[in-house]
Amino acid sequence: MMISLSGLLGQIFSIALALVLAPLLTGWVGMCRAWLQSRSAPPLLQPYYMLRKLFNKDVVLAHGASSLFRVAPFVVFGCMVLACAIIPSLSTNLPLAPAADALALVGVFGLARVFIALAAMDIGTSFGTLGGRREMLIGFLAEPALLMVIFTVAMIVQSTSITTIVETLGHRELAIHPSLAFAGIAFTFVSLAENARVPVDNPATHLELTMIHEAMILEYSGRHLALIEWAAALKLYAYSCLGLALFFPWGIAGGDSFLALLAALPLLLLKLVIGGSVLALIETVSAKMRIFRAPEFLGTAFLLAVLGLLVRLLLELKA
Repeated sequence: MMISLSGLLGQIFSIALALVLAPLLTGWVGMCRAWLQSRSAPPLLQPYYMLRKLFNKDVVLAHGASSLFRVAPFVVFGCMVLACAIIPSLSTNLPLAPAADALALVGVFGLARVFIALAAMDIGTSFGTLGGRREMLIGFLAEPALLMVIFTVAMIVQSTSITTIVETLGHRELAIHPSLAFAGIAFTFVSLAENARVPVDNPATHLELTMIHEAMILEYSGRHLALIEWAAALKLYAYSCLGLALFFPWGIAGGDSFLALLAALPLLLLKLVIGGSVLALIETVSAKMRIFRAPEFLGTAFLLAVLGLLVRLLLELKA
């Protein structure tokens, strides 16, 4: 397949936009949480300040750390950049669009999870091992629910390609699909768990009895920690764009021209602003649950996704 110059520039622009907007989205969620809790909000650009500070610090490696510990931040960051690149956030006609298969995307997320969990256990600390085991538990429960959500949406368009889903649902007459309501709620549950958000985890805490993500990265510093924090922001951005592509695909361009991408950018920003506000609201009204309740939480997400699939099979196809 020949890649046009406009398509290549559009793909580079999409990746650069993800790298820039991901920390900004994290900062926006933090600001909204502070406003809802009647606190003084941190600056919107606070994540950028943190990344700059970490990149300027020296790396301190744990005693006995292997090459896996050093490589893991780069692998995790690369996986998140790849995920953001293949999800159609601005256009469905970019060079990496053929690779935008939802099942492959789940595999990319799983690869990043395996590397960060192994790196946490590599140094042999109790916190790292605790965090790695909890992360794998969350992933083991969240991935089946995410797959069921994808299958529910895929049955409507007869394809697991995210590009096909966007082109089918975003460029057709508006139709009501009750199955998407169940799938949307399940996807929200999975997104909260996968991105270490309340009620499953709290990215702002350092209590050993409750933390999951933070327990795995306690031994990282300098540019390694910066890459991991940036990757966490990219993961939140990727899940946000994936949710928009599955359930709110309107406004995504069908061409690869730079003007088409610029025309789709304002609507993407509006969707992210609304999504970040809703995420902050959910975290504000929710209480941090005990780690032992996480299987029930994600089990509910799986059941909701299965209900969505059954509704699609038994009701919508016969209507």
